Amino acid sequence: MLPLVAALLLAGCSSSRVAPRTVSLGERVELGHIIYTVFDTQWLTHLGEGVDAKIPQNRYFLVRLSAANSGNAPVMIPAMTLEDDEGKAYNELSDGQGAPQWIGLLREVKTAEAAQGNIVFDVTPRHYKLRLTDEDAQNAVLVDIPLSIGNDLPVSPLPSDEKK
Repeated sequence: MLPLVAALLLAGCSSSRVAPRTVSLGERVELGHIIYTVFDTQWLTHLGEGVDAKIPQNRYFLVRLSAANSGNAPVMIPAMTLEDDEGKAYNELSDGQGAPQWIGLLREVKTAEAAQGNIVFDVTPRHYKLRLTDEDAQNAVLVDIPLSIGNDLPVSPLPSDEKK
């Protein structure tokens, strides 16, 4: 009896989840009935214009992607998260109004159709991985999103530049 209990306890301890695989930006990812492709990213200092402009706590980070439904019934595309190198997770914003081509947070995709556009985060510019999941959030893949210094980061004008 004791060996049976020990075997059951050991089996329960070994059922830890396998770390998700990591793919590069631009790779096609199939998870369940969802086919994802993450195309590119963009950093913004605000969303919208004029008095309606929204200012982030950090920077707005837009991730342009496509999520296609390969199943035979409509599917909900789950919310996504960014993970930094320390393992901290950041949820996508529930209100991305003002972002170019924002695809919304509730994304139902019909059979053989796709949701395409940007998802929005409010984060500090750095290296991230985007966590994608299947429609049941049971399986995940990470998309490596390197920080590109250059045209990705908007240059905020210096106060002395605004007077010119």
